[in-house]
Amino acid sequence: MPRLRYFLAFSPAVIAICLAAYIRQPQFPRLSQIPFTFQHSQASPSSDQQTLNLDSILEEYELDYSNQFSRKIAACGDLHGDMENSLKVLQLAKVVDEAGDWSGEVDFFVQTGDIIDRGDDTIQLFSWMEELRIQAASMGGTLVSNLGNHEWMNAIGDWRYVYESEIDTFGSVPARQKMLTTGQIGRAWLANYTTTTRLPLHPSLGPPNTDYPPPSPPNPPPPDSNFSFLLSSPLSHAAFSFVHGGLAPTYPDLSPFPSAINTLSSSLLRKLQARHPFPPPHPPYPYPGLPASASEAERRLYGNDGPLWYRGWALDGERSVCAEVDEVLEKTGTRRMVMGHTPDFEGIVSRCDGKILIIDTGISHAYGGVLSALSIEYTLTPAKAKDGVLSSKNPVTHIWVENEVIKALYLDREEVLVDESRAFVW
Repeated sequence: MPRLRYFLAFSPAVIAICLAAYIRQPQFPRLSQIPFTFQHSQASPSSDQQTLNLDSILEEYELDYSNQFSRKIAACGDLHGDMENSLKVLQLAKVVDEAGDWSGEVDFFVQTGDIIDRGDDTIQLFSWMEELRIQAASMGGTLVSNLGNHEWMNAIGDWRYVYESEIDTFGSVPARQKMLTTGQIGRAWLANYTTTTRLPLHPSLGPPNTDYPPPSPPNPPPPDSNFSFLLSSPLSHAAFSFVHGGLAPTYPDLSPFPSAINTLSSSLLRKLQARHPFPPPHPPYPYPGLPASASEAERRLYGNDGPLWYRGWALDGERSVCAEVDEVLEKTGTRRMVMGHTPDFEGIVSRCDGKILIIDTGISHAYGGVLSALSIEYTLTPAKAKDGVLSSKNPVTHIWVENEVIKALYLDREEVLVDESRAFVW
């Protein structure tokens, strides 16, 4: 079992370390300064982004692996109060070592919410996540945390899925209420958790949760503006979204992504935690609902088509889902959406050629599903003409090849869900 300690106080120094955590980066040209051109009309997720024929390219070009950029991402879905199975899953994904400490083998680990409820290990799990967050930052990695609908239910006072034995681990109902508001867990939610995440695959797009589209530049924009680069380059959508429920096509606050959602969630969480006294939990008391001060947009956030509860990508028919997904990906500046919330007890679900990835497999013993994790390996590799000789067929000096390999990891096997490559020139 990992070494479990109570939360460290969120001192400015610790917060600064967490915010400053960045990915390992080899000597590599700044792509935001490269005047990309690419042989397709749009760099959007709905278009065929195979901008060059790889077989043709590799006849005359060779990949320069010495200057390859790589990024490794691991993610898992709902943990629901089960420390033992959570440890197994993070070890499976190589996020932690045998002692339960950050391994340094991944650049990012994303947990998509619902750590709380249905089990007795709430304090252990949230303490462990904060410990791993600090360990990751010290080793150049990043732990990314989303709030699930169960975290929000507990913040509201909806305790329908809270076991009496779990309340006992806090000591009492008032002690648990305090922990989730002004206490260590509540402070962690405000400081380190968001409702959704945009995670770029390449650092030219910025750190996690950099908005798409980027803020508008002056008019006219300067010639070397990163704004025009980010909107027009083949990397403009080289990012994934992570969210607990889903980003519904009907939801109004998808842009700018993810700040439109996360600003609302931060505001609403502060209002919930500031209630005094905290309403008695439901059940046995009446459902408290959102505070009267909640705005209409904050109420929509917690609605059926909001990012915490939406299940359409998991439950709707394939034809309608695949017809709607590209519009959401375009708005959010992403290639793929990853979400938990809707469990499939047999394994991770990939839909629409991997544009939708649903990773809740009932990890907690309360469900008895399979233990699983998502693995994402991304590389961006420059290519150069063999022997430095160019031809009329390929008269370009610099080519870049992207590759995404996405796997579902299980204790007894792994399954390749996506293996895609794209090439473009500058």
